[in-house]
Amino acid sequence: MSKALKTVAIVGAVAASLAAHTTTASAQAKEKCYGIALAGQNDCAAGPGTTCAGSSTVDYQGNAWKLVDAGTCVTMEKDGNRMGSLEPLDRDLPQG
Repeated sequence: MSKALKTVAIVGAVAASLAAHTTTASAQAKEKCYGIALAGQNDCAAGPGTTCAGSSTVDYQGNAWKLVDAGTCVTMEKDGNRMGSLEPLDRDLPQG
């Protein structure tokens, strides 16, 4: 293996390692916040009656979540004094 090829391989490995570390750090800086998403704007896997992202049917649906910056969820206040929660809520669920 030539010296140039070894250098390219090492640089590629370092770049891949840094990219993986950055992705992990970004994921750790987010948390699921329930009860703050508008209808159709939730992130994946809301709750019963929903299938994935964008499937909530009620504004501020208690079992639908969005990813937010860590530490900001419980301080989020929405219309009608609704607050964000780190756990699914039993409020504002779709009828039916």
